[in-house]
Amino acid sequence: MSEAGSYKIREAVLETVCGVTSTLPKHDIPEFAFAGKSNVGKSSLINTLLLRKSLARTSSQPGKTQTINFYRINSAETREDFAPDSYLVDLPGYGYANASVEIKARWGRMIERYLRDSEALRLVFLLVDIRHDPSANDRMMYEWIVSSGMEPVIIATKKDKIKKSAVDRQVKALKAGLGLRKGGIVIPFSSETREGREEVWELIRGRN
Repeated sequence: MSEAGSYKIREAVLETVCGVTSTLPKHDIPEFAFAGKSNVGKSSLINTLLLRKSLARTSSQPGKTQTINFYRINSAETREDFAPDSYLVDLPGYGYANASVEIKARWGRMIERYLRDSEALRLVFLLVDIRHDPSANDRMMYEWIVSSGMEPVIIATKKDKIKKSAVDRQVKALKAGLGLRKGGIVIPFSSETREGREEVWELIRGRN
């Protein structure tokens, strides 16, 4: 069993990998999805949430995740300091410039199918690099998630890469660039320092 801060993880495994033509699994426990452009840090974030070094494979090569990966979290505990039983769902990264139009369209259809068809999906986290203004693809994904009936939580990754004095300014820029709706949540996050980990788990527990 691993722990950090207030949330402990008893067990975490990569349970299901779905490709373009795969049948999506039907789960009776909640799912929490993570979307973001290629190389924004989804795998690093999932490893940080689960306190694992390499359960979700990280790569310096963008576009590595071409499947929907379901990570099963099983604590078998009801105590408040345990992460709740759930699935963390890693969606394919978008915006990979070197991918063909056909491949980009395929990934888009895969993500759309999951957002539309999953009955267990409770919340979508959209990852955006805090160092840069949101891209056109980020804005499109945000609107896509909203049109599917959900208000995504924005995770501003790589916070450790900027000065503390710049955080508030960059968060405001993300909100403006995405056209974030009133009450929208932005969580600055760092896989290096684990800052933001507890806030993400609190939101997951609140929707479990």
